[in-house]
Amino acid sequence: MLFILNQIPMSQASQVYQKPLLEFKSSTLSVPVLLPRTNKLDVVRSLVTEKIKQAPDFFKHSPVIVDLGEVPSEALDLSEWVTLIRTLQLLPIGVRNANAEQERQALALHLPILSDHHTRDTDSEPKSLSAAPAIAQPEDIVIESEQKIPETLTITQPVRSGQRIYTEGDLIVLAQVSAGAEIIAGGNVHVYHGLRGRVLAGVPDNQQARIFCYHLQAELISIAGTYKVSEDIDFPDKSEPVQVYLKGSTLVIEPLSTQL
Repeated sequence: MLFILNQIPMSQASQVYQKPLLEFKSSTLSVPVLLPRTNKLDVVRSLVTEKIKQAPDFFKHSPVIVDLGEVPSEALDLSEWVTLIRTLQLLPIGVRNANAEQERQALALHLPILSDHHTRDTDSEPKSLSAAPAIAQPEDIVIESEQKIPETLTITQPVRSGQRIYTEGDLIVLAQVSAGAEIIAGGNVHVYHGLRGRVLAGVPDNQQARIFCYHLQAELISIAGTYKVSEDIDFPDKSEPVQVYLKGSTLVIEPLSTQL
């Protein structure tokens, strides 16, 4: 069979394959959610400030969604909330689980109304914290006044470039952490796959925390503020499972096989 390739002039062929000048594409982004359970702004300011101190690089200029689903039903001025959030160097990009008045205020502030998996029920009692799923969603940040033991966060999907995940407890990732991604934990970090992004364990000052991974190709590793960038990570076999821990003021990288 003979294929004739010169029927379309080159000038026309280039127009055929030209990309459009504008496209709308669907995308999944990991965005922190601020879920307050009080309408007292001074309390919210204090709690958010403490949360930011634990991982300042993670929260600085981060977009946030404000979930009003568990705020007491008394009237609130959403413009004051937005001002407060912005003074803390966070960028509100929408609200969810808002009532009709709160939605009106949000639209007046040019904030979109975002849907959630559940609707707000103003007549029901607040849900028990014990009913939360065992595997938390990486984008959820719950601001609470009660002190509790940090839970382990398990991520089953790949952590893509540009995504940031933070938890106060241990972090377990069962998929690849891509270059340009950042994972942060107050406790240990376990990555049962390739680790190419930035990983910070023991945030802010847990010197006993450790990092475990199958393939260490990270851009940055850090424990309790002591860090190494990729140029300083001289571990020879990057395909061997390793652990990283802090010894004095030095990060130690060694194969897990030495512990068997």
